[in-house]
Amino acid sequence: MSDVTGDLAAVSEAKGGSDAARISEVKAWLTSQFEAAGKEVPNFEYTHRSITHLYNLATASQAKSQAATIVANDFRLKASEYRAQAARIREILESAGMSQESLPSNVVSSAQVLANVANLLNIRDTELSSFLVAMGDISLRKTGVEEKRAKAQKESNALLDYTRKAIQRLTYLKKILAQLEDDVVPCESQMENWKTNLEVMAVKEEQYIQQYKKYEQMLLNRVGYTPKISHRELVEMAEHRKELDKMTKPVLDTLRSYQDLPPDKALAALAIEDKKRQFAASEKYLEEVLQSALETNNE
Repeated sequence: MSDVTGDLAAVSEAKGGSDAARISEVKAWLTSQFEAAGKEVPNFEYTHRSITHLYNLATASQAKSQAATIVANDFRLKASEYRAQAARIREILESAGMSQESLPSNVVSSAQVLANVANLLNIRDTELSSFLVAMGDISLRKTGVEEKRAKAQKESNALLDYTRKAIQRLTYLKKILAQLEDDVVPCESQMENWKTNLEVMAVKEEQYIQQYKKYEQMLLNRVGYTPKISHRELVEMAEHRKELDKMTKPVLDTLRSYQDLPPDKALAALAIEDKKRQFAASEKYLEEVLQSALETNNE
């Protein structure tokens, strides 16, 4: 206790007068509580936080103790009043010759049962109206309980139905999972086969692409196409061809006119040879023009 007093004094000097009042109240409360238990107040560190907590605890404890004292005093007062009333009723019953000893055993048992029922129904008298009101209250509570029970039963049935469906669904999913696990091995072998075929097809595709490019290049080389040929050069060659067509058109017209030659065979042969020489000269000129155009593109 000396250590506790010293710590309380130190905290009191540090925090001032307001804390000193709290410390004294805390000290008195601790002393009363531990003395009631037959023990001494233990030593512990007194800080502002601990003093505040203990003060709040002491305040709450004192308030509850006062409330309990008031309730206990009230119960004692009511008990004394009930005992006095019971004594008066006993005197009245004895004066009327209706004491408990003079009553038959079945009447005493019935009265005891009536009292027990009244205590069970939490009523203070044995009037018929009180019993009816209490029974009505119990009936209402019973109805409420039955409604809650019916609602709970309905919810339970719904949950049971959901659980049953969930179990069925789980069983179905397990079955599907087992089937998929059984199909894993053959599917893996099939996938490996497809993978090998895809690799072979990829190699073949690359080979076919290379062959197609080579064939395309050969075809372009055969017709005299080179990457250097542009659209402008193609247009120029088309214009040269038109000019050559214009130059060869009279020759062709002349050749067509030979169809009307006289039947003189010698003159017709000479005319034909002359036209052949003109056609050969025109064709040679066309070849020279095309060759010069190609050589110009190659350069």
